Amino acid sequence: MSVSPDSSSISLAERVGGSAAVATVLSVETLSPSLAAVTMSVPDVSIGGVPGNDVMISFMRPSGTLARRRFSIRSIDPESKTLTFWVTTHHEGLASEWLRNASPGATTDLIGPRGKIALDPMADWYLFVGDISALGAFYNLADAIEVPGKAIFIVEVPTAQDIVTPAFSEGLGVTGIFIERQDRSPNDPEGLLRGLAAFEFPPGEGHVYLFGEFHQINALKLALLDRGVELAHISMKAFWRTGRENQDYGEPDKSLGS
Repeated sequence: MSVSPDSSSISLAERVGGSAAVATVLSVETLSPSLAAVTMSVPDVSIGGVPGNDVMISFMRPSGTLARRRFSIRSIDPESKTLTFWVTTHHEGLASEWLRNASPGATTDLIGPRGKIALDPMADWYLFVGDISALGAFYNLADAIEVPGKAIFIVEVPTAQDIVTPAFSEGLGVTGIFIERQDRSPNDPEGLLRGLAAFEFPPGEGHVYLFGEFHQINALKLALLDRGVELAHISMKAFWRTGRENQDYGEPDKSLGS
């Protein structure tokens, strides 16, 4: 017997122009010390949209109140009707904690697709810059690049053991620059800025995707503008913000201040 999503999920999906569905956790797999893969079955994979989109996941706080957070998707399998998320395990986000501790058979409401970011079909090359929380979304976007194409990753990871690299389509040019955080704060952009400064842009027109911690991606945007990258060729998505819980609509507080 099929299970219907909560009425509040249906109402919210109607307001944002998406759909709501009940997803069932199939597995939680450890990928590295700081990453886990959570795979869920869904009635219709169209709820996941296209690479670069995300879905809103519902879960209960320890207090018993409902909360929702947005997560980008690592991969979609239409044949098995599953969505897979890469979830960080190195910080205490309520939604990440719920996902990585979920048991097979656990259910949650999903609302999606959400977001306006997608792969730029006109770009000659693609640069993905951010922290480890963005790795799944970056790889999902890169999987959609037509061959021959170029995908460059500049990603900060907590440890060298967190460098997780998948197999991409043959003929896709892939460059990976991984930077260990060492003793820097998660909102310190220094490591990523150094990696970006050392990178020489390929010829042609590129598109840059900045995903991850709020302060880091804003500093990276300024560095890119200083190097002459047009704002229209930069896509940004703050997944989280150091020291602040994400808001009820699923995204971090983007107000000014520390």
